[in-house]
Formats: sequence, C-alpha cells, structure tokens
Amino acid sequence: MATTFRCDVTGPSSSLPHFWEHTIGSGHAPLALRADWQAQMRRSHDELGFSHVRFHGLLGDDMGTLIGEGDTLFYSFFNADQIFDFLLSIGMRPFVELSFMPTVLASGDQTVFHYHANVTPPKDYANWATLIRKLVAHWVERYGLAEVREWFFEVWNEPNLDAFGSARKDEYFALYRYTVEAIKSVDAALKVGGPATAANAWIADFVTYCTKSRLPFDFISTHHYPTDAFGKPGDDTEAQLAGSRRSVLREQTQEVRRQAGERPVYYTEWSTSSNPRDSMHDEPYAAAFVIKTIMEANGLIQGYSYWTFSDIFEENYFPSVPFHGGFGLLNIHGIAKPVYRAFEFLHALGTEVLPVEGAHPTVDAWCVRGAQGAIVLLTNYALPRHPIAVETVRMSLANAQPPTGVTIRRIDSDHANAKRRWQEMGSPEYLSQAVVAELNDMSRSEPEPHPVELGEGEFSFDVVLPPLSVAAVAVQFAAPDRG
Repeated sequence: MATTFRCDVTGPSSSLPHFWEHTIGSGHAPLALRADWQAQMRRSHDELGFSHVRFHGLLGDDMGTLIGEGDTLFYSFFNADQIFDFLLSIGMRPFVELSFMPTVLASGDQTVFHYHANVTPPKDYANWATLIRKLVAHWVERYGLAEVREWFFEVWNEPNLDAFGSARKDEYFALYRYTVEAIKSVDAALKVGGPATAANAWIADFVTYCTKSRLPFDFISTHHYPTDAFGKPGDDTEAQLAGSRRSVLREQTQEVRRQAGERPVYYTEWSTSSNPRDSMHDEPYAAAFVIKTIMEANGLIQGYSYWTFSDIFEENYFPSVPFHGGFGLLNIHGIAKPVYRAFEFLHALGTEVLPVEGAHPTVDAWCVRGAQGAIVLLTNYALPRHPIAVETVRMSLANAQPPTGVTIRRIDSDHANAKRRWQEMGSPEYLSQAVVAELNDMSRSEPEPHPVELGEGEFSFDVVLPPLSVAAVAVQFAAPDRG
C-alpha cells in the first residue's frame, strides 16, 4: 500500500536559503597547496555552490606562518597567501579557523594528529595577539578591506575537548579575548566568532562571557555529529547510532539557536559520524541522512559546513584505499560518493519550500518551488539497526497545470553508488585510469523520464524507495503566457 503525500504547488511558501552552501570543510591547511585538492575544490564550488572553505592548522609550523630561532621570530604568510589566492580565483573565500599554536609561542608540547599540531595555549598572549594582528593586517593590505570583511575568523577548534588543549573554558576565553581584540584593532567590521566547540557546548557561557566582558562576537560557531548525544564526541560507533534519535541534530540545532539569541549561527563541522573510517560515509545511507538533516535545519542557522568535501585528508595518515570510509564527498581519485550527489540534488533546488501533507515513520517528502517548476525530494531513511523496508510513495500535486516534463534522479544501492561497483571488482587498492573512468560513470545520477497520472486540477506520480535511498523528481511547467 502506497504512502500518500500531497502538496499545493500554488500555495504559500517559506524561504529556503541555501545555507548548506555557505561553507564546506577540508582537513589540514597545507593540503590546499596540492593540485588535486585544488581541482576537487574547484569542482565542488562549480557543481555544488560552496562559497567558503574551512580547514585546520593555518598557523601550524608546517605552514611556516611563524617560526623562531632563539629569541628571533620570523613571520611568513606566503603559503597562506597561495591558498587564499587560489580560493579567490575560483570565486570562494576562507572561513578562517585560527589554529593551531606555532611551537615558538606554545606553552607546552601537547600535539594532535599525525602532523603534530601543537594545541597548548600561548606562553605569552601578547605575542599571540601580535601574530594575529600582523596576519590580518597583511590580508587587508593584500586583498583589500572590503574583501576581508566578507571572511569569517573563528577562534580555535573544539576547545572543549582535551584532544585540542586543556578543555578549560577560562583558557579558551582568554585566547578569544586576545584574538578578537587583535582582529578588531585592524578593523572593527571584521567578523570574529566562536566558541568552535564540539557537541554544541559552551554556547550560553560564551555568550555570557562576551556580554559581561564587553567583547564583540559576530557569530556563534559549533559542531555536532549524531552520536554526540551520548557524551562521547569523536567516539562514534554503529551501536551508538542505533540508540540515537532520528532527528537528534535538529533538536540540538534548535537549542543552539535559542542560546545564540540574535547572533548568526554557523555549524562549522557536521557529518553522519565523526569517525574518519566509517563505511557509511561512502554509502547511500549518508545521502539520505544529509538531505533529511539539511532540510530539517532550514530557518535555524546561517551556515552548515559538512565535514569534508574531499578524502584528500590526513589527520591520522593519508590513505590509498579508494573507499575507506573517509569524510569526503569525493574520494581521493575525485570519484563522487552518493553524498556528493545528495548535495547536487540540493543545489538544484529553488528557494521556496512548500508545505507537504502526509507522514511516515521512515519516509520524508519536501516540495521546493523554483523559477521553472518544482522539485520533490523524497528520502527513505532510518538509523542503523532500526527497521526500514522498501516503500511506495504517491505524491499528489494540487492546483497544478499539466506538466511539460517530469524526470527522476535516484541515489540508492543501484544508483550513484560507485563503491558497490568497486567492491564487485574485488576492492582493488590502486586504480588504473580506466577503472577510475568506469567508477566515475557509476557515480552519476542521470535524470530519467517519470510517468504521471493526470487528474482534475492535480496530477500524481508514484515512486518506489528502497531502504536508505533518495529520489528527486523534477516537474517542469510551461512558462506563463504574458501576451
């Protein structure tokens, strides 16, 4: 028996700004100097619409931003400039994560990741402030004040986790004070924010601290993943996900929105899980999860930066296995995963979301109106170890003229699923150019004609949704006769 949804395509709509396209995540800053990273970034911007990119370690020793010999400090912003020159050349901008601590400024030797990023506070906050002021003033001189005012400066990364420091609020608040004062001394209109925490933490305390201390904060930033509700961010397992709630990220986002008050909110990391070797990142599960999560976040936030755009990523090591469960939308060869196609579906949407009547335990439906018609998005999604089955959906569009064309695109085990074909090949670790070309073909989701049933003042169509799948049905209408 089909589950029925209904939408009045001429009815009142609410706004759907493409907030998920504001920022996309990357990994370690020096990777942005690689030709393959740049090629994948250009493609992601052109095809998916991302406008900013955020990454770790811009201030680390391997970027050469600040090094020392004895008591002498040497500033070199050349590598950072090379990255930002490239981003601006393709129409993108940085979402500047100010991390990690240059060794010459560090108060200790605690490090994170295989590239040994120092995560201790500065031994001299005045020297840290000098670095930040010099760096930001340099960018204003190089790129112009009007341009840099469009950037975002985020102080540190996940300071509430002991992996990235002491996890002490007082230490982070001191770092934020010196950083925001240094940046605002260059220009008061530059955008600075935090607390860049894992698991939606410290938001209310950060707002209170800044307000009482009369410190500016132009935006709130934080991170979340589905298993953060278990109190173990960074320790995701399928078993934990099985006990999560289906819309837990929406619930968390609503609370952060409340705590942030009128300030813009940017989630600068989120994904299906924070495990860098999670097979679900490579599978249709991620596509269904992403579309449901993004559509449920509409109206709550200004940016939602998926972690990450590429498997060219090296927090633990740089892998050679084509599908190893990495965070990326694209794998190391630039082959699109199902989740890349999900962002492609989202990018094609208009900006007017219409109310949809109907409900189902695992199926969700949205109808988005655009200049030339409407797109109906359907997902059949459940958390791991939760019941899910093949579902038939009937969508009725009321008050609609007969369509001039209806097409469907799919993401499921049989569509846009290059990993499945790779597994059928025996899961080779190293790929020839011919195999890469074949897997690129398998990764695509091409539109196909889809039948409809015409009725009085409406039309309907049926869609069969396998478990953990997405369908996007594009409906075109004739242009109105304007005489």
